Amino acid sequence: MDQEKVLDAAEEIVRTRGIAALTIDGVAKAAGISKGGVQSSFGTKDGLITAMYARWNDEYDTMLGKLAAPDSPPMHRLAGHVEVTHHTDEAEADRAAGMLAALLNTPAGLASMQDWYAARLEGIDVTTPAGRRARLAFLANEGAFLLRSFGFMRMDAAMWDEMFADIRSLLAEAQRSDTSKPAV
Repeated sequence: MDQEKVLDAAEEIVRTRGIAALTIDGVAKAAGISKGGVQSSFGTKDGLITAMYARWNDEYDTMLGKLAAPDSPPMHRLAGHVEVTHHTDEAEADRAAGMLAALLNTPAGLASMQDWYAARLEGIDVTTPAGRRARLAFLANEGAFLLRSFGFMRMDAAMWDEMFADIRSLLAEAQRSDTSKPAV
């Protein structure tokens, strides 16, 4: 059994019909395999969602790794994150919205997302003006991504690019002043 094919089928279901439509039986039919085949590979629906998230996270890490090594300074990793987000197309945004919706339905999924988001700001000293600007750039990045991904705000390509120019500018300002003293 090709697990990637099964994960593709599961993601397609979530993306096109929503998390409520994600069932072991539905994934099996979409992938052209038996329900037992899905269960033997992923166990439960939560196991399937965990595998979907792991694959999505691995893909993100690969893209980020091309822009910033894991041992890069925190501001550099954050700049890489902004670039990865900016280059997310609509299909990937739809996929992300589906994955996020799936993850939020389980306590373990929510905890994974909380850990993932905390890791994006790891090493950023938010007691400094530079750190607070970097955090604000991160929050603007994620806000734009989530608003677009969930369809809460229509954004054409020009608007998307303009927002990311502003986010990059804010982050560049934070990087230039990264040696600032803690704010009072």
